[in-house]
Amino acid sequence: MSPKIVPPGFTPCFLGQFAFSSVFFMLLPTIPIYLARLGMTEAGIGVQVGALSVSSLILRPLVGRALLRIPERDFMMAGAVIFALSSVTYLVAKPFWPLFVLRVFQGIGLAFFATAAFTFITRISPEAHRGQTFGYFYLSINAAFALAPIFGLFVMNRFDFTVFFLICTGFSLFSLFVIQRIGKAQGVPTEDPSPRPPLLCREAIPPAIVSSMGNMGWGAVMAFFPLYALQQGVANPGLFFAVYAAMLILGRGLGGKILDYHTRERIILPCLAIQSTAMAILSQSATMSMFIVVAVVWGMGNAFLYPSLVAYTLDQAGSLRGPAMGTYLALADLGAGLGSVIMGAIVQWTDYPTMFLCLALTGLINLLYFKISVSRRGVRYANL
Repeated sequence: MSPKIVPPGFTPCFLGQFAFSSVFFMLLPTIPIYLARLGMTEAGIGVQVGALSVSSLILRPLVGRALLRIPERDFMMAGAVIFALSSVTYLVAKPFWPLFVLRVFQGIGLAFFATAAFTFITRISPEAHRGQTFGYFYLSINAAFALAPIFGLFVMNRFDFTVFFLICTGFSLFSLFVIQRIGKAQGVPTEDPSPRPPLLCREAIPPAIVSSMGNMGWGAVMAFFPLYALQQGVANPGLFFAVYAAMLILGRGLGGKILDYHTRERIILPCLAIQSTAMAILSQSATMSMFIVVAVVWGMGNAFLYPSLVAYTLDQAGSLRGPAMGTYLALADLGAGLGSVIMGAIVQWTDYPTMFLCLALTGLINLLYFKISVSRRGVRYANL
């Protein structure tokens, strides 16, 4: 593959992100089970699950600003170390408050690693191939999402949580090992930041809002689709997510060049329309075959949407790459959290089809917002 698309430093960052994301996605379906076996209530489990995301969300803008002065490599290594220590500490942190502190601590590691990794890729990616480079980088997260939950549940059922947390520690240490292979010169910011760099990047807020509204659908589907599918008599809702992940990988792996052949606007607008269409179809679906159709449509739209949004953010941000990524990722995380909360309230008062229709309406509002409030700013061309 061309070094212009995959520049030096990309491969260790890709592998490090894959290993790091694998730990995150292994914990995603298993931590609620682990906490339930400890005797924790549903409300307590909700607090513990949310603690990691909230602490990560709050810290991302701070990390983004710090990345104007501190090498991304240092933050990625610190994040991997925190994840390794956290994984081991699960073995001894049993009561509510020690676990709460541990989850907050692990959220700090997530903010460190993810914000720094995205910022590093933004800095080394050539502008003419920025969309394609980010499309390939997203594959590290997509592959982890497709494989890690299944592997984590297998380990939990085949062995026990001691082995499970030790494997998480091993993945974290592997991430640390490969990130160390990024040269010190590669991991040093090239900007000359102002004496008082901003905490938030104003130029990144509009595309971050678009990402946040798009992620509301992701958060709601992750939380409620399995329940809806079981209600419809589908025995294995996980197949939906497997097909979705496969479409992300295929779209970004085989169609990455599309991201740089057209303006950002020409990619983002159709993808937002596809998001809304997928949720509208889902509201009328009740069989596994229709759920697979939704996964294919939704996956193809999202495969191109999020790399394009990141590239668009960087086009607008100029040299403030760290604050731009901190702002973008914080609002994106917020959208995923709000999606499950808001749509949970809606489904409690209505039903699942109505909730999915509300997500389709949210997608249309998001498209309109981008068209009116974002595209008027002008979208830079990124032609090959």
